[in-house]
Amino acid sequence: MSAIFSFQSLACCSQTKARAGVFFTPHGPVETPRFMPVGTLANVKTVTPAQLKDTGAQMVLSNTYHLHLQPGEAIVAGGGGLHKFMGWNGPMLTDSGGFQVFSLSEMRKITEKGVTFRSPHDGQIINLTPERSIEIQNTLGADVIMAFDECPPYPATRQEVEAATNRTYRWLERCITAHQRSDQALFGIVQGGVYLDLRSQAAVALAQLDLPGYAIGGVSVGEPPELMAQIVQATAPLLPPEKPRYLMGVGTYREMAIAIASGVDLFDCVIPTRWARHGTAMVRGDRWNLKNAKFREDFAPLDDTCPCYACQNFSRAYISHLVRSQEILAYTLLSIHNITELIRFTQKIREAILSDRFFTEFGHWLEGDGGTEGQK
Repeated sequence: MSAIFSFQSLACCSQTKARAGVFFTPHGPVETPRFMPVGTLANVKTVTPAQLKDTGAQMVLSNTYHLHLQPGEAIVAGGGGLHKFMGWNGPMLTDSGGFQVFSLSEMRKITEKGVTFRSPHDGQIINLTPERSIEIQNTLGADVIMAFDECPPYPATRQEVEAATNRTYRWLERCITAHQRSDQALFGIVQGGVYLDLRSQAAVALAQLDLPGYAIGGVSVGEPPELMAQIVQATAPLLPPEKPRYLMGVGTYREMAIAIASGVDLFDCVIPTRWARHGTAMVRGDRWNLKNAKFREDFAPLDDTCPCYACQNFSRAYISHLVRSQEILAYTLLSIHNITELIRFTQKIREAILSDRFFTEFGHWLEGDGGTEGQK
């Protein structure tokens, strides 16, 4: 690991593999375990950087694929790089574009060289290779960049998943060769679908490359929750304990609790802002639809224990009114609250790990019913 990147484990749970630590980056430390908000196009939707900071966010994601299409990495670089361009001076991560290419299944062609697809913006043919993905990410300038990988769908045959997993490793080797900046940490991604032996082989192979950090990818792509849990529980402990571990695209209470119990440190998901845009609040693990009639005359805050701007200043009735009126402020307030909610959940888990109370206080999320996480 580069001297400007390091991971320090501060405490471990005596009954699980959960750990609390600090990931040090050029733009500051990230206290783990930690939820990371997603800022796809160099912004977390409906939230300003100042508001984002107030949620407790430390590390934020942006998307290589989307930024390449609009406005283009050259414009971001011209604006001083991703941090300055979007006004966020904390740690940042860019994904490789691999998952977005996966989602374009009807528009793309995968070969050993890379992926060819049509831009959904203007129909232009775009060739995205491991080298090009790294070049774009080097230009954008995030602290952490991700290797270009092939994300197999679910369901897929073992033969298909094995081919994608092996190609992901070969592409990773090319990413390592192409990577040009010592102030950016390149993370490798473990693929393998729902085949635990393929996951194990991939994790062991990637660990031998001694990268600054490792991610578990290819989950939350349609597989049942119990399979996702098995994948994470089998894979995370195989990754180097002295490096940060990142579970990509996951952000519910139960999913994060299970992953943390398996030794995962970092998470990201679009859930908090996406649900906000549908009028949904996350409250102590439950999903509340603010369009429901019972909220129209409910003058309590969303959560009287939550320190966020929305809960400290507005009632459920007011936010319900905004949602029903399709006022943009509704989406801002719900995004602020939902992001704060998930970050607070990981902060509380961190505090519990530091005092060895994780299993006592959060063990119910590891059970079959996983707490509530229901719809109200």
